[in-house]
Amino acid sequence: MITLHHIPFSRSFRILWLLEEMGLRAELKTYSITDGSLRAAEFKAISPVGRVPALEIDGLTIYESGAIVEYLTETRPEHGLGRLPGDAERVAFLEWLGFAETQASILASLNMQHLFMGDPTPAAPATMKLEAARLASTLKAMDRALSEREWLLPSGFSAADTMMGFNLFSAPYFVHFDKFPHVAAYVERIEARPAYKEARLLDGRQEFYSKDFYEVPHG
Repeated sequence: MITLHHIPFSRSFRILWLLEEMGLRAELKTYSITDGSLRAAEFKAISPVGRVPALEIDGLTIYESGAIVEYLTETRPEHGLGRLPGDAERVAFLEWLGFAETQASILASLNMQHLFMGDPTPAAPATMKLEAARLASTLKAMDRALSEREWLLPSGFSAADTMMGFNLFSAPYFVHFDKFPHVAAYVERIEARPAYKEARLLDGRQEFYSKDFYEVPHG
């Protein structure tokens, strides 16, 4: 039995997609960020800071998506989705896992600023502008890398690409992708993958965004 603790349209999609790429089907336990379920003692016994993803597999419970990706790819190397110690792309693989988390932390800040902060502590436009610029900077770096290849690693698709799952459907709410044509083409390649399509069907309805794009307010 594999159990994935999950919120639709969140970082846990990374793991849902990777499991589908590996042909592994998980039972989904779905939570909401607004109903208090992440703060419950039962869930914090699984994920100490009350965040998804958390994965129950092989008699273990693992939280933090980067750690889960490394565990899955290292314990199931037959799928060829990781880059093990000694592989020429090992360092690049680990760098992209870290890059995805850096980018996701900016997205988390933008989500907080635009979606969850309000009276009596409204978000500061200057902070929103700065965070949008930081996100654009990460997309520019990705665009440059993807101008030379189809996937993040030169040898082809890997779990580093699945780490971008959450990022690339959240980023367009804050930064226009027309400035990043290679990233836009990369998203199209991702969306064509059968495992990605299946994971999106399983993912569930997103509850975060009510607009197509979030402009930085004047102020």
